[in-house]
Amino acid sequence: MRIAEKVAASIGKGLVAGVVGTAAMTVSSTLEARLRHRAPSSAPARATAKALGITSFENDIARARFNDLSHWGYGTGWGIVRGLLSAAGLPPRAATLAHGAAVWGSEQVALPALDIAPPAIFWAPREIAIDAFHHMVYAVATGMAYELLSNTPSTRTSISGCNKVS
Repeated sequence: MRIAEKVAASIGKGLVAGVVGTAAMTVSSTLEARLRHRAPSSAPARATAKALGITSFENDIARARFNDLSHWGYGTGWGIVRGLLSAAGLPPRAATLAHGAAVWGSEQVALPALDIAPPAIFWAPREIAIDAFHHMVYAVATGMAYELLSNTPSTRTSISGCNKVS
């Protein structure tokens, strides 16, 4: 039963951490979009709609709501993976790195496979860097939130890089 409890707790903390990471990425990408005078990304909604077979929306408000739901659902759900990496015994930094690589890597495979975006080899280097930055913000914020929720002495070491005296 201890293993099941550990996995369940890790999944729960991962979900909460995924919300925090999604919020951080939302702030990051919203600021970047405003600074560059571009529209917010619709990739989450287009990918989710395509995967679910949704071909149209009643109106633009419904499309925007679906985009938000897709974005928050995707980021929150990926938090589960961060929790499972911890439950599997990966140290915090390794779990955050693996989580970030999995999230960004899956985007790099799924979006071209769904014809939502071309493969990254066709992107401008600046666009790759910006996309990687937003995903790094997500992974680091999710990892930090997860470790803070875990509230262990090793957590305080992993986040700041030094031991904290209580």
